[in-house]
Amino acid sequence: MSATFARAARHLAGAAGLLLGWRPNEFWRATPAELAAVLGLLAGEAAVSATGDDLRRLMEMFPDG
Repeated sequence: MSATFARAARHLAGAAGLLLGWRPNEFWRATPAELAAVLGLLAGEAAVSATGDDLRRLMEMFPDG
């Protein structure tokens, strides 16, 4: 692991803990896209909505039974 990655990960984990209340396991289980989306919302960026196709694909992948 490079020192640059480790330093950046520490900073992001600290920010996630401070701003979002995330514990370390929550930070490490989140994808970079999830972290970016949450931090983007805090920064006032508009959220991207799912489309009908997205919803249908998710319903196929995760049927309720």
